[in-house]
Amino acid sequence: MERPRLVASDVDGTLLGPGERVSARTASAISRVQASDIPFVLVTGRPPRWVPMIAEAAGTTGYAVCANGAVLYDIGADRVVWQTGLDPVRLADLASALDAALPGCSVATERVGTTAVSEDVQPFVAETGYRHPWRDSDHRAVTRAEVLGHQAIKLLVGHEKMTSAEMALAANALLGDEVEITYSSNSGLIEISAPNVTKASGLSDVADRFGVDAAAVIAFGDMPNDVPMLSWAGHGVAMANAHQEALDVADEVTASHLEDGVALVLERWF
Repeated sequence: MERPRLVASDVDGTLLGPGERVSARTASAISRVQASDIPFVLVTGRPPRWVPMIAEAAGTTGYAVCANGAVLYDIGADRVVWQTGLDPVRLADLASALDAALPGCSVATERVGTTAVSEDVQPFVAETGYRHPWRDSDHRAVTRAEVLGHQAIKLLVGHEKMTSAEMALAANALLGDEVEITYSSNSGLIEISAPNVTKASGLSDVADRFGVDAAAVIAFGDMPNDVPMLSWAGHGVAMANAHQEALDVADEVTASHLEDGVALVLERWF
C-alpha cells in the first residue's frame, strides 16, 4: 500500500496496550500521522462517553465512530454529529424474539444525547440480572420496560451460560439481516444495531467527509465487530491477538496490541 490518506483504528485489543493505556510509541506514531495532515479516526464499539479519555491518551481530537457505527462523534467539539438508533417498538420486538432464541438472556441499552455525556439522557440502562462484562460506573438496574422504552444506539444481550459466538449464531439464525449482530468479547455478550450499521458504514461516512476513497484507508482491528471495516478498507490490518474472523479478512497481520502492533505498521510511512 502507498502512504494511506486516512488511518482508522479500533480501540480495545488494538490501540490500547497493558492497563488500557496508549503506549508512548503508539502515541508518537499517531502524532506523526496527524502532523502529516492525515486524519486519524477512532472506530470503536464503545459509546461516546468512553471516548474522550482514550482520545486524550492518543492525542487526537478528530472524529470517532462509536457504538459499532451507530454514532459519529466529534471529539474536539464534544458533539454527536449523527446517530442511528433502534426505536422502542423495534427494541421490544427484538427482546421478545431473543427470549425465545436465547432462553435466560438479559438485556441492556446504550443511549446518547448531543454530547458525550448529556444530562438529559441516562446513557446505559440494564434490567435486573444483566451482567456487564466490563466495569461500568453508570450501570443502573431498571425494569425491562424502562430498558426498552427509549431509542437506543444499540441493544446489548447477555447470557451467563453461553459464549458470544454461540449467542451470535443463534440470534443470526432467527433474525437474519433484520439487524446487525456482532460482538467484541466472547464473554456472553452480543451487540445489536440497526440494519446496515457497522464500523464500515460509519467509517465510510468519515472518509467521504475528507474526500478519501476506501482504497486509500488503512484500518486496524481484532474482533468480529471489526470485520466489516477491515474488509471495506483498502488495507485491513489484524492484530496478532485477533479473533480468527478478523484474521481471515485482513490484508496483513501485525504484532499484538501488547507489542505496539499499530505503531509497527504506521512507522513505514510516518
